[in-house]
Amino acid sequence: MNKKYNFDKVIDRSSTYSIKWWGEKDELPMWVADMDFQTAPEIIEAIQKRLNNGIFGYTYIPDDWYKAYQNWWKKRHNLKIEKDSLIFCTGVVPAISTAVRKLTTPAENVLIQTPVYNVFYNSISNNGRKILESPLAYSKGKYSIDWEDLEKKLSDPQTTLMILCNPHNPIGKIWDKKTLSKIGNLCKKYNVNVISDEIHCDLTDPGKKYIPFASVSDTCSEISITCIAPTKTFNIAGLQTAAVMVPNKLLRHKIWRALNTDEVAEPNVFAVEAPIAAFNKGGAWLDSLREYIKSNKDRVREFISSKIPELSVIPSEATYLLWIDCSKITNNSKELNDFIFKKTKLLLANGVQYGGNGQYFLRLNPACPRKLLEEGLLRLEKAIRLWHKSNK
Repeated sequence: MNKKYNFDKVIDRSSTYSIKWWGEKDELPMWVADMDFQTAPEIIEAIQKRLNNGIFGYTYIPDDWYKAYQNWWKKRHNLKIEKDSLIFCTGVVPAISTAVRKLTTPAENVLIQTPVYNVFYNSISNNGRKILESPLAYSKGKYSIDWEDLEKKLSDPQTTLMILCNPHNPIGKIWDKKTLSKIGNLCKKYNVNVISDEIHCDLTDPGKKYIPFASVSDTCSEISITCIAPTKTFNIAGLQTAAVMVPNKLLRHKIWRALNTDEVAEPNVFAVEAPIAAFNKGGAWLDSLREYIKSNKDRVREFISSKIPELSVIPSEATYLLWIDCSKITNNSKELNDFIFKKTKLLLANGVQYGGNGQYFLRLNPACPRKLLEEGLLRLEKAIRLWHKSNK
C-alpha cells in the first residue's frame, strides 16, 4: 500500500454540517455512501489555489474539463469519449431525474433491477412515473438477472426507460460484457432507452475492472445516457459536479436541453477545478484508496464470519459498500436496524428501502479509518447478541 496517503487518520467532521455526522456525539454512522477520508491532496491543492483568488463568480466549462474526462476513461476504462457527447451537470441524481422527465411521460414505466440504490425510486415516483421492479435472482449468496422477468417487463409497451446500476449498488456486483450486451439488445428490441448510473465505476477492488455500458456495442451506445462523476471516487460529493455521456445525437440534444431547462448544467466555482485535478493527478491516491477499502471489506467479512456467523456478507467486487444477509435472524431489516441503533448507536442502512429482497439485508459502509471500522464491528456484534436475547 502507498504510505504517502494516511487513510488511518480520523477526521472530526462534527462541525462541518455533515449529513452523515449530524447526530449525537456517541453515534457511529456507517450508512450513507460518504467516505471518512480526506480527498486527494492534489484536489485540495487545486481548490485552495482557486480559493486564494478570492473572487467566486460564474464559471464556464473549459476544454481542460472535457480532456480530463476523456483521458481518464480512455486510460482507465479503455473507452474513447467524444468531446461532443459530454455534458456537465451538477450531479448524477439530478441528471437521472432530468432524463426521466424528458424521455418518458407520466404513468409510463421506468424499470429498475432491485435491490438497488433507493434514490432511483424518488427520481421515478416524484416525476409521476411508475416504478417497475425486475427483482434480481438470489441464490446461495449470489445475485443474477432473472432474464425471463426482465424481458417480460421490458416488452410492456408502457415501459420506455430502464435505469441500470453499473457497478450495482448495494450488492457490489460488476456486470460483465455478455450481461450488458444482452440487456442492451433486449432494450433495443423493445424500444427502451437506458440510463446507466456508473458513479461507482472507479471504486472496484484492485485487479477488477468495470465495463462501461456504452462501450459494449453500437446498440448499447446508441440507446444510452451514461452518468459519471468523480464525486464518489474522490469523496467530493458536496462539490456538486458530474457529467452525462450521450453518444446518440438525438438523445444528447434532448438531454442537453432538459439539463439546461432544469438549471442543473452550470458549475459552481469548484465544480470544474476538482474533476480536472482528480482525473489528471489523483490516480495514485485512488489506487492506494482501493487497496485500503479492499482491506476493510475483507476485515468485515472475516469478523462477521468468525464473530457473527449467523450473518453473511455478499461477495463484492466494487463500491465501498457491503450488503449483509441477515435472513437467518430476521425478515425485517428495518426493525433490526432500528434495534441496532437503539442498543449501540451504530447506524447502518436497512435493506427494505432498496426493494427486491432487501428486507433480509443491511448495508454497511466500511470506507472509514480502521479504528472506526473496528468500533463499528464491535457494536454490531453486541447488538446481534442482544437481538438474540430479546427474541428468545
